[in-house]
Amino acid sequence: MSQPTYTSVDQYLAAQSETGRKALLQIKACILKVEPQAEELINYNIPAYALKAGGKRDAQIMMAAFKNHVGLYPHPTTIERFAKALSPYKHAKGSVQFPLNQALPLDLIEQMVAYRKSLL
Repeated sequence: MSQPTYTSVDQYLAAQSETGRKALLQIKACILKVEPQAEELINYNIPAYALKAGGKRDAQIMMAAFKNHVGLYPHPTTIERFAKALSPYKHAKGSVQFPLNQALPLDLIEQMVAYRKSLL
C-alpha cells in the first residue's frame, strides 16, 4: 500500500489519527508562536514551516505523525544544542521522537524553534 501524496498541511493533518493530529497541531502552535509569519508548506510529503521568507530545507522545521510518536525535524544544530534536554526522547542527528502517550514538552519545542530561528 503506497502512501498518499499530500498537497497541503491541512490534507496531511486530516489523514492522521486523532492523537497524531492533536500533537501536530500543538507543535504547529509552538512554531507559529515563535514565528507567526512562518510559511506553511509540504516538504518531503510532511508539514514544514519556513522560518524566513522563501526558506529552503535548512531554514525549515518539519514534523510528521507516526503510529506511536510524532517526529520533529528542527535541524541537526538544534538537536545538538538541546541534546541534554532531549535525553528522555529518542533522537538522532536532525530529529526527535515524542511519544504520543506522553504530553509534549511545549516549552522545549518553543525554545528549539526560537534557537533555530536565531541562527538564520
